[in-house]
Order: sequence, then C-alpha cells, then structure tokens
Amino acid sequence: MILKQLNHQVMKRKPPLPQPTSKYKSKFEAEFANNLTKKKIVFTYETLSIDYTICSSYKPDFILNDFIVETKGYFSKEDRRKHLAIKETRPELDIRFCFQNSKTKLSKAKRSLTYGAWCDRHGFLYCDTYIPKEWYD
Repeated sequence: MILKQLNHQVMKRKPPLPQPTSKYKSKFEAEFANNLTKKKIVFTYETLSIDYTICSSYKPDFILNDFIVETKGYFSKEDRRKHLAIKETRPELDIRFCFQNSKTKLSKAKRSLTYGAWCDRHGFLYCDTYIPKEWYD
C-alpha cells in the first residue's frame, strides 16, 4: 500500500534559474567592476586576447631511422591536441601513427571523424596494426 502511494506522488520540479543579465562571468567580477566605476577608474572588460604556450616534453613510442611511430589503441583529445602542437612547433619531425583500428571514430557523434580521417586532415601518415613494408624498405 505504501509503495503504491509513493509511486503516485508527483515530484515537484525546481523553478528554472533566471538567466544572468550581467556581462560579467561571476558576481565577484560584477562587484569588482562596480567598485572600479565608483572610484572613477577607467577600465575595459575582456577586450584583450593573449596567446600563450605551455611548455611540455614528449617521449615518442618508437624511433626508426627516419621517422617516429606512435602506437595508439585509444586516440584521446589530449593526444590529438599534443600532436598538433608538436607538428606546429617541430615541423621537421616525421611522426606517423599505427592504430589498432584506424576506422575507430573520435567520438560517438554521428558525423565524427575516424582516427585515419583525422590523420589525413592534419597531414600525418598512418597504418593499422603493423607498419607497411614501404615505410621501412
């Protein structure tokens, strides 16, 4: 009897939160800007974009005579970002990928690229499972 009563109870939803109308990302930023304005200090908000680089190092999986081979079962977003940064900063390096399955999609999205299509788009050579003979002959 109690179970039947629980099943018939209507769950009340919380009312939606009002959409922020401030151009600032937080209440603290808005208060800070208000304080600057009260003090008649001239300022702009988020009008400058600053590029920056985070230095890191990279240890390739396999180094052959003329090129590097990265083996990948799972090709994460972080790995893709890392390899694009390496290609941009060290264009002289010939980095190639060997995937367990180059037809694996990058995400579950319907139109997602495959690992191989990503390599084609960004100018990386790739293969499946083992390196092809033409890479080492």
